[in-house]
Amino acid sequence: MSTNEDTVKGFVLATSVYLLWGFLPLYMKALAHVPPAEVIVHRVIWSIPVAGLVLWVSGRTGDLARALRSPRMLGMAVVTAALISVNWGIYVWSIQAGHALDAALGYYINPLFSVLLGALLLRERLSPLQWAAIALAAAAVAVLTWETGRLPLVALGLTLTWGAYAFLKKWLPIGPNQGFFLEVLILLLPALGYLGFLVARGHSQFLGGDTVTTWLLLGCGPVTAVPLILYANGAKLLKLSTIGILQYIAPTMIVLVAVFLFGEEFGRARLIAFPMIWAALALYSVSLLHQSRRSRPAEA
Repeated sequence: MSTNEDTVKGFVLATSVYLLWGFLPLYMKALAHVPPAEVIVHRVIWSIPVAGLVLWVSGRTGDLARALRSPRMLGMAVVTAALISVNWGIYVWSIQAGHALDAALGYYINPLFSVLLGALLLRERLSPLQWAAIALAAAAVAVLTWETGRLPLVALGLTLTWGAYAFLKKWLPIGPNQGFFLEVLILLLPALGYLGFLVARGHSQFLGGDTVTTWLLLGCGPVTAVPLILYANGAKLLKLSTIGILQYIAPTMIVLVAVFLFGEEFGRARLIAFPMIWAALALYSVSLLHQSRRSRPAEA
């Protein structure tokens, strides 16, 4: 049951999830010797038992059965499954290839892109602060493009795929846990097919690699599914404004991990662009808090 008030349980769950996502680059960096496509295959395959167990324990398997009988719901789930798999692929490649800072930038920009999608596609009215935040984020992308001579494709790719995924997920008439299981179930057949292709050619790191690699690939399921499931339950116990502010924990941690553990260079372009993004997020946070305060008298 969702609530419009913050709860301690919701705060603990959501904070834990963002901390887990903040440390996820360390896990993916340990798999840098495994091609990103194979990592995605194992994220899909080993998410199935975790997500399936959650559905069985919560007694929601009937929802999944109804979804499988609905062509419309299946069609929407195919699209969201494709988007999340592309998002995972960009993310894994960016960490492995030394572009974790670009990934962090993408997740910083994402909430502002979601607000823009709401304005353009749902005709939601934005406050002046929200428009200012979006303009600042766009200016930051322009600065990065000008200084580096190229678009920040990793950041934009993560922003576009996750923003579209989250937008379409709102219209998927099924709970978040059931929806996630449906998505990985749809991806299971191509994942198994690709894994079989790798095994046949002797290129599979899962069977042909060392023991540590095998266990790390097996762990891709829990590190993918558990945070998403915890988030789905924690978000229902917090206000939207609280979730909106807590989501900055993960990209901030990714920045710290990238600079201090991976040794990625911040550089002049990022020294200009990142403070602009942080200022945009501060404006966005203020607008969320204002909206939250205005909604209280109406609810009363």
